[in-house]
Amino acid sequence: MTSTAHASATFEGSAVTALSVAGATCYVLWGCLHLWAAYTVYQAAAALEPGMLRGRVFQDSWNLLNFGITAIVIALILNVRNSVWGYWINLGVLAVADIGLIVFVVIPGYMPLWPGLAGPVLSVLGGILTTLAYLRRG
Repeated sequence: MTSTAHASATFEGSAVTALSVAGATCYVLWGCLHLWAAYTVYQAAAALEPGMLRGRVFQDSWNLLNFGITAIVIALILNVRNSVWGYWINLGVLAVADIGLIVFVVIPGYMPLWPGLAGPVLSVLGGILTTLAYLRRG
């Protein structure tokens, strides 16, 4: 199999478009926001007394870090190429992360609407742009 054939098999029907790049950019920004959030949550955990609460907040920091890394990697490798796998992975991962934020942090009022909804706005915008890119494929 030639390298061209291998690449097209790996990213079946994929093509870089302005919409796929714009959607991937939103996902990368969402990921960067979550890397920053992971660091701030880590700092908050470090200030707590040793115990279960501190451990759980460190775990939350770890989860935020991994959500952010996942979003960035999938966006740069798959979403930018308008990959079906990338489309569904980031749509699902970001929705899971944002629903938790909205339900457990924003709605109870522990974080103001802004900047609390910055991540969800980026993920919805990324979802809209990658959906349009996906629908315009081929």
